Amino acid sequence: MEKNKTVEIRWHGRGGQGAKTACLLLADVAFSSGKQVQGFPEYGPERMGAPITAYNRISDEVNRVHSNIYNPDYVVVVDETLLHTVDVTAGLSQEGTIIINSPKEPAELRPLLGAYQGHICTVDAADISMRTLGKNFPNTPMLAATVAVSQVIDPKRFVEDMEASLKHKFATKPQVVAGNMEALKLAMEEIKWDRKEGKKS
Repeated sequence: MEKNKTVEIRWHGRGGQGAKTACLLLADVAFSSGKQVQGFPEYGPERMGAPITAYNRISDEVNRVHSNIYNPDYVVVVDETLLHTVDVTAGLSQEGTIIINSPKEPAELRPLLGAYQGHICTVDAADISMRTLGKNFPNTPMLAATVAVSQVIDPKRFVEDMEASLKHKFATKPQVVAGNMEALKLAMEEIKWDRKEGKKS
């Protein structure tokens, strides 16, 4: 992350999948690493399965903008089915990146993203969470993938802070801590990239 640059991230998910929780957790971890942060959902009828949107702003200096995010640097899609019903790339910079929870290769999803010409990443968050937690909790792997792709905070520091936070929160459930930590690390390792030709890696 460039010094003094504000990084804006928009999350798309469905009610009950934890997109809002991941957004707020990213804000907490970024704050603990010394960043100025905002993390907030766009309120609507938040019934189970309904599309929801949440936002992060992360910077080194105080950010006095408090609107929704219309031109994000990164978009995170926690549910692949939203690609068919929501314009997830609206306002996304062509220099930006979209990160999608999917077992597919990024190039397979590009036709669903209209005129968007930027980077695409996929990570199979559902499979990772099933392997490590025994349940489909995609938000933890998607949070880790977002940190790894955006570098908005140092990934090593992120892993350390998450472990400390989880150990505090689940002091009596070490297996939960271990499963979540494995999910975070696998997600950071298993990201698939589709970098548009001519763009910098």
